[in-house]
Amino acid sequence: MAACELAVRVVPRASKTGVAGTRDGAVLVRIGAAPVDGAANAELVETLARALGVPRRAVSIAAGSASRSKRVRIDGLTRDEALRALGLEP
Repeated sequence: MAACELAVRVVPRASKTGVAGTRDGAVLVRIGAAPVDGAANAELVETLARALGVPRRAVSIAAGSASRSKRVRIDGLTRDEALRALGLEP
């Protein structure tokens, strides 16, 4: 089964939720939730799963759960497939 990890930079408390390109080699994701009690992490997983067209269970935070810079694991897609699904160039 294909799987990959992506570097993700999260911007919490954003006015609009979604993928916003890249920054310093990481996928930039804006999240409306505040980073309190895991709310931003839950919204990040939901947002990425929706954008990638995979179930929520296929997206998990591999590292950086308490940081804005994270490593996110995606099961079922290669890195190039994930970047294309997000509208980014591999």
